[in-house]
Amino acid sequence: MFGSRKASQEQGRPSRVVSAQQSSDDPMQRASRNGVYFLQAGAVAVVFLAVCALWWAVAQRIDFFTVIAAVLASVLLASSMHVAQQWERMVVMRLGKFKGVKGPGLFFTMPFVEYSTMRVDTRVRSTSFGAEETLSCDLVPLDVDAVVFWMVHDAEKACSTVDDYALQLLYSAQTILRDAIGRASAAEVASRRDQLDRELKRLLEEKVAPWGLTVLSVEVRDILLPEALQDVMSAEAQAEQQKKARLILMEAETSISEIIGDFARTYDDETALDLRKMYLLYEGIKEGKGAMVVPSSWNEGFADKVVEGAAKR
Repeated sequence: MFGSRKASQEQGRPSRVVSAQQSSDDPMQRASRNGVYFLQAGAVAVVFLAVCALWWAVAQRIDFFTVIAAVLASVLLASSMHVAQQWERMVVMRLGKFKGVKGPGLFFTMPFVEYSTMRVDTRVRSTSFGAEETLSCDLVPLDVDAVVFWMVHDAEKACSTVDDYALQLLYSAQTILRDAIGRASAAEVASRRDQLDRELKRLLEEKVAPWGLTVLSVEVRDILLPEALQDVMSAEAQAEQQKKARLILMEAETSISEIIGDFARTYDDETALDLRKMYLLYEGIKEGKGAMVVPSSWNEGFADKVVEGAAKR
């Protein structure tokens, strides 16, 4: 999968999405029915030995008929004894008609008349699906990869309403995803992923609810756009960010100009302006880390003001 993705990217087009069922390769992470099989085998062996022991107690011998009787008893027990684990439900039929749903735990059925036709797993399951090169409403081919989390809530409907409910759910999810992409533009599909998730969940749940299935969530994992369209959308996003930056700069310039106007009105008085200059001078050299060069004309201006003040006194 990664090799095909890399090769397609080198050819200048996005890779195609591969839909597959993901399963764990670690047997320790998956539930096992070995305990159930051992229990049934042990029960059959106990019945076989019990019949042989009873026949020996009565006839003091074990012959061919004893073995036949023990085998029949074991077969009857094997066909009537069933064990469903905590997450399993057994659909029981009687002569081809629905009898009931059994489990979890140990239960018995009538030999050769009732039988368990399906074992349904009620745990949460996940199914990966995708849409390859699906055209949006603006005729842009998109590759979308998604996953649906679901579970069986009604074993009877899952058994009697639809054949292979897991496969039918996969086909329905792919069809609904293609329809949703075809109703939206490429920009809407790429930018409104949450809305697409909710729409897929709603439509898929309406489709599979009569089959006894519950859709928990649908999540879009990846959206691949054509490379040329990616460059265009990137340029558009950069232009939008530059526009916002310029608007913010203009708003800052407006605020600064208003503040400067207030300062100009405040320092219209020459005395206030001179005090402001002296304060700025003091702030600049108060820590001894700076020096200020005073022009001779400015110094003479200060001297004239000192002389005028002395004359007034």
